[in-house]
This record gives sequence, structure tokens and C-alpha cells, in this order.
Amino acid sequence: MARRRETNIFSLSFLDVMSCGFGAVVLIFLIINHATQVETKVINQDLLSEIRLLDYQVQNGERDLFELREELEELLRRVSDSDEQLIDTETSIEEYEENLARLSENSLASIESLEELKSDVETREEELERLRALEAANDGSRIRNITGEGDRQYLTGMKVGGKNILIALDVSASMLDDNIVNVLRRRNMDEARKRMAPKWQRAVRTVEWITAQMPLDASFQIYGFNDEVISLLEAGTGSWVELGEGRELDQGLKALREMAPENGTSLIKLVDSINQLSPPPDNVYLIIDSLPTQGNRAPRRATVSGRERLEHFRDAVNRMPAQVPVNVIMFPMEGDPLAAAAYWNLARTSGGSFLSPSHDWP
Repeated sequence: MARRRETNIFSLSFLDVMSCGFGAVVLIFLIINHATQVETKVINQDLLSEIRLLDYQVQNGERDLFELREELEELLRRVSDSDEQLIDTETSIEEYEENLARLSENSLASIESLEELKSDVETREEELERLRALEAANDGSRIRNITGEGDRQYLTGMKVGGKNILIALDVSASMLDDNIVNVLRRRNMDEARKRMAPKWQRAVRTVEWITAQMPLDASFQIYGFNDEVISLLEAGTGSWVELGEGRELDQGLKALREMAPENGTSLIKLVDSINQLSPPPDNVYLIIDSLPTQGNRAPRRATVSGRERLEHFRDAVNRMPAQVPVNVIMFPMEGDPLAAAAYWNLARTSGGSFLSPSHDWP
């Protein structure tokens, strides 16, 4: 019986070893390659999704951009149309302004021509009255003759008398006219036209009327006041001048005719000048048209309210010398309703008289 061959489990040939090694390598490669493919597919799917999303956003952006461009073009077209309309409107406004300026110039020229004609007529009438007055005999009781009905004291109640007589005339710009608009217009005229203003001519004639009524043995003074106080006589402020033969009076009236109203009104400065006269006046004849626009100093603003003007008036009245009659001759000014009552009360309390004459007085 043959002997059984023994088998050794550890007896492996070189070929077996190599086969096993190769198989292991192949197995590892397959495992690694499969994992790489899976990861690549996952990454590629994410990228593809992002790309599709970006493509979608790009498409929407292009569509929105197109719409925005259309809206921009529409807005630009509207702006262009608005610019054209604005240019047309500005052109129309310029044409309207030119037409308005021409109409204003024509209106002002017509008004000025009319005022010149009225002034010329009034001047001629005044000269005619003066010529007629020269024919009448002088009764010897007055230093001057006045044209028209000079002796109207029985109608007005204003008696011109006293030893020392003061005539105070408002020479501010408001004496150019009764209307504020006309005052502003006349204020920019030359001196000659200002002097020919009808209201100012009435004020000058009023001073002439008062001086014609003064007694021969009286002393007098003529003040013109606006924002300052000046004397129309060579003697200056603060002193009395005897009437005498009337030379000083004629010089004062001549200076008055050469004046033109201007600036504002300070009644308190006039009162201070009255207080400097020694002896005090027996009668003050105040020719004025409105409440004062300032006190001792110029106003800070261009306009002054009615209450402020009334305060300036009260400050001046409080400084007025006692027992001096103030006779007020007032030419009412438009837009100053408190003035008449205030000056009437001043005349009443001081023992004077108040007169608001018609346009043909004196």
C-alpha cells in the first residue's frame, strides 16, 4: 500500500501570490474609481443647477433691462417735451412782461401829462387871481394880500393872532399826494415836478394865507419839518423874527416855494424845537397830513405800523409845552384813519382849533 502524500497548506506557488496581489490591486482600483465617479456626478449636478439659475437670472435681467431702457426713452421724451413747453412758457411770459411794461409806461406818461396839465391850469388860475387881487386896494391892516377869499376866519373858527406866531409845515414825502401809490410815484420825480404837486401847492398856499392874517406888530417863525427841523428864515431856529416891513417873510416864502417834500416825519423833533423858542409861542399853526413815522431816531424797518405811529405821536404830545394852543390844518392821508382823531384831540386839549379844508381852500 502506497504511502499517502502529505499536504502543506502553506506551500503556495509564486504564481498564486502574484495572482492574489493583482486581484487585490484591481479590487482597490475599482473601489476608488467608483467613489470618484459618484463624487464627480454630485459636483456636476450642483454646478449645473447654479448655471441654470444664473441663465434664468440673466434672461430675466435682460428682459428687465429692455423694459428699463424703454422707460428711460419715454422719460427722456417727456423731459424733452417739458423743456420745449418751458421755453414756450418763458417766451410767452417775456412777451407779456414787455407788453405790461409798455402799458405801464404809457399809463405813467398819460398820468404825468394829465398832472402837468392840471398843475399848469392851477398855476394860471393862481396868477389870474393874483392879478385880480392887485387891482383891489389894500386897507393897510395887513402886510400882504392873499388871493381869493383870504378872510375866512368866520367860517373856519381859526383866528390868526398873538404876539409870537409859529407856523410849522410838514415837508415830508407824504405831502406829495393824498394817495400812497401816487406818493411813491411822485417821490421818484425830479425836484421841479415835486414842487408842482397839487397837494404841496395847497400847503404852500395855506402858509401864505396864515402869514397874510398875521398882525403887523407880531413876531413869527416858519419851521419846515420831516426827519429834521429847519427854519425858512435867515435867523434860523430858536429865535423870533419881527414882521416889520415883511422882507424876512418874503424871503421865507420864497425859500418855501423852492422846497420839495422828502423823507419821513418826526413830530417829536418839531416839539423839541418849539421848546427851544423863548418866549414860548402864543399860537402854533401845524400844517400836516398824517401821524409821524418816526421818533428821535430813524425806524429800523421800511414800514411802520399804525400803533407805532400813534406811539410816536403820543411821545411828541407829552413833550408839548403847556398852555400853547396848537391849531391843526390837516390834509388827510389815505391809509391813516387814526390821524384825524389824534390831531383833533391835540387841538381840543391845547385850546386851539382843528381844520380839514376842502381842495379849494384857501
